[in-house]
Amino acid sequence: MSEVLPDFGSAIEQSALLRILSEAGARRVMSAPAPDLGIAENVPFPFIALVGQYEMRIALMLSVINPQVGGVLLIGPRGTGKTTAVRSLTGILPEVEVSDSEDGALYDDMQHPDAAVLYPESFEKFQAGQPISHYESVRLVELPLNARLDDVVGGVSERAAAQGRMRLERGILSRADNNILYIDEVNLLANDVADAILDAAAQASFTVRRGAMAGTYRSRFVLIGSMNPEEGRLRPQMLDRFGLRVSVRGLFDPAERLEVYKRVQAYRQNKAAFVRQWEVITAETRDEVILARERVQQATIADEAYDLGMFLVHALDIDSHRAEYTMFEAAKAYAAADGRTLATTHDVRAVAPLALRQRRSEYMVDFFKIQASEDEAIRVLADTHLKDKS
Repeated sequence: MSEVLPDFGSAIEQSALLRILSEAGARRVMSAPAPDLGIAENVPFPFIALVGQYEMRIALMLSVINPQVGGVLLIGPRGTGKTTAVRSLTGILPEVEVSDSEDGALYDDMQHPDAAVLYPESFEKFQAGQPISHYESVRLVELPLNARLDDVVGGVSERAAAQGRMRLERGILSRADNNILYIDEVNLLANDVADAILDAAAQASFTVRRGAMAGTYRSRFVLIGSMNPEEGRLRPQMLDRFGLRVSVRGLFDPAERLEVYKRVQAYRQNKAAFVRQWEVITAETRDEVILARERVQQATIADEAYDLGMFLVHALDIDSHRAEYTMFEAAKAYAAADGRTLATTHDVRAVAPLALRQRRSEYMVDFFKIQASEDEAIRVLADTHLKDKS
């Protein structure tokens, strides 16, 4: 923590996350000679190779470090790197336990007294001493804009139906369990699909019923969305579900914009060679994320940090209780990334704009003012009538 960080402006807090993303390490990596690996592979752009956009990248890292943050919404015009940044997360994502069976059961589920009924396929394997799960990196599951409700929640398996059998097939929400669900152009999502995602995210599970068949699936995912406000607004109900909100604009520094061009050109010419240049620092960043995810489980919040957070919520006249929950969970992730288990006022101050912006509803503020005025008029009328009677 002794290294002096470059000045990126007052909007960005000096932190361990900023050090990870800073240009110092990037220049060192970019100066290494690129080996000729031949035909390029279809691999995502390295997260650590993105230029600038520190607030966006920090928000994405906080959501990965602590899924309790509640996801991220990226708002900005086209061509500012929103989708590229989200897809590049796959390079720094940690590993999680993944079921090997259609019922989605893990080893902890085998302790349930009704495991044989709830997870028959996995229970049979477990009793036979066969593995029922394995570990793999957290995946980024993208929701197609034209996805139907059955695609999202699941439906009758067409393959099984063709063989004269009836079986439910898991949908995108179930496959996103313990992973990241990314919705590009989230403001254009069909209402029935959006409602299904909201319910699944709130309950961490959902039930699919098709005739006599029913299945309940887990849906513990980190929700990341991106949108261009020029194409329409996002429903307030869905907007509130995103923990952190980031306004993404294009870079203004000509040197940074030129660096973006150079890196994109190098990436398109030979993806494998470009990604290889960033392998070491990407692996280091992944290790930092894994350690932070472990550390955040023991993280606590100082009393003065609680006081600052609640003061901000009250002063900004925010109704949704998700505001302080998101802010405090993000503060714990921010501290964990810095190697600490105690979140202080510094951490709350750093994440407060991400967690609290766009949560104050002018409509609701005016609505409650009008309601209070009407209530006062009713009380005055009642008091006047009682006084006249006396």
